[in-house]
Amino acid sequence: MNQPPVVAVRGLSKSFGAVRALRDVSLELYAGEVHALAGENGAGKSTLIKTLAGVHRPDAGEVLLGGAPADFQGPADARDAGIAVIYQEPTLFPDLSIAENIFMGRQPLRSLRWIDRTAVHEATAALMRRLGVALDPERPARGLSIADQQIVEIAKALSFDARVLIMDEPTAALTGSETARLFGVVEALRAEGAAVLFISHRIEEIFRICRRVTTLRDGRLIATDPIEELDEDALVRRMVGRDLDELYPKQPTDPGEVALSVRRLTREGVFRDVSFDIRRGEIVALAGLVGAGRSEVVQAVFGVDRADAGEVQVNGRRLRAGSPTEAMAAGVALVPEDRRQRGLVMEMSIERNIGLTGLGRLGRAGLVRRTLERGRAADWAARLRLKYGRLTDTAEVLSGGNQQKVVLAKWLATEPSVLIVDEPTRGIDVGTKAEVHRLLSALAADGLAVLMVSSDLPEVLGMADRVLVMHEGCLVAEIPRDRATEEAVLTAATGRTTEGRRTESRPTVGEQEGSAA
Repeated sequence: MNQPPVVAVRGLSKSFGAVRALRDVSLELYAGEVHALAGENGAGKSTLIKTLAGVHRPDAGEVLLGGAPADFQGPADARDAGIAVIYQEPTLFPDLSIAENIFMGRQPLRSLRWIDRTAVHEATAALMRRLGVALDPERPARGLSIADQQIVEIAKALSFDARVLIMDEPTAALTGSETARLFGVVEALRAEGAAVLFISHRIEEIFRICRRVTTLRDGRLIATDPIEELDEDALVRRMVGRDLDELYPKQPTDPGEVALSVRRLTREGVFRDVSFDIRRGEIVALAGLVGAGRSEVVQAVFGVDRADAGEVQVNGRRLRAGSPTEAMAAGVALVPEDRRQRGLVMEMSIERNIGLTGLGRLGRAGLVRRTLERGRAADWAARLRLKYGRLTDTAEVLSGGNQQKVVLAKWLATEPSVLIVDEPTRGIDVGTKAEVHRLLSALAADGLAVLMVSSDLPEVLGMADRVLVMHEGCLVAEIPRDRATEEAVLTAATGRTTEGRRTESRPTVGEQEGSAA
């Protein structure tokens, strides 16, 4: 590069207690460039981002702006210097308008210090035109999709004249069309001369929009490469330090007896007449577009939400609707989609989180025996190859992939016969993803019945013995592994037909019962 970098870090190191998060890391970001930051969970990406954003101060090394050293005392200093971070989950004020969120605390004023709402509206509209999106400045933030919330955050960053945009897993919760729109915005920003640091666990996205990629592993800088000098396999090797023998290590199994039976499950306005069986030794994927009702179905199966009609049976035992306690007692475990909000108590220790599902076994008279709790946690941490400092550390200090392992450990410790996993690999790195897939395959081989909700189509095709497809709250297709293709799943998920016929490879359970009746 002939031009100097907009921002650079030199020899950056940062430790948290005994954990060395960054070790002598250097990075340069140039104007008009989309630069990827790659690495497994725990590689140091979040620490580097937060150092650039002024959240953390480095123990050693320096941050340079335009070649001059910068000493950020806090996030406000980084923001004023033109560095903005767009996080995976935006934090807007839901009851304020888009315009009010963008200019919160710095609205232009008229005489007598009245807010100039016309100026705020016009400035927001200009930002939306600049980004090429049609969002009403007066629309409340409540109800905006994640994609639209991210656009608002980008507009806010531009209102501060940000020269560096750091995008942390921006596409993790987006649909294909929303991702395409976001990439259009990123390209427009790049063309205007912004430096964009892009973090994603989706390798194909890095190759789609980035010019260079910096790889971290265990807090160390591995390499910075032009994207054209790498392929996906080479980048994965840099990230994990080894070849991934198989990302989808599905073991062949002979399905046993029915473990989970769902009949005509209905929740008015959400999903209707859903029926299926899952046998021991099977991994069954529940696929469909965002909003199809997949997560809502599994929550009703587990009893988090009460179904209006239908029944759920586990090993022949009918479950009472709306009772997670009864589902757990029958041998059902649910690993939820949102691990931070629904899967973990972030302020609790790792060992306490793992022990939450077995408090009755870990003590008597309401008192938990710490030695039993710690032994249980240590056992599962070893089994799942959990990376942590101490079991007494809080869950919030773990990387996303290791947080997911803690949720899995918590539920596997209950020795379930039916395991429901909702988006089990969302937001985790490729190495940890392979470990989770290997674990699910091994559990199924040991006779567990696994129901997996996933928006990752390669994961669905690679891991499932059968694919159940939902469209607008209805189960519309059941596709066996040997017939499951991207085209077949997407055709069913979008409600389309092939040659005028429905897309099912064979009738669903509900249809079989209906025809028999």
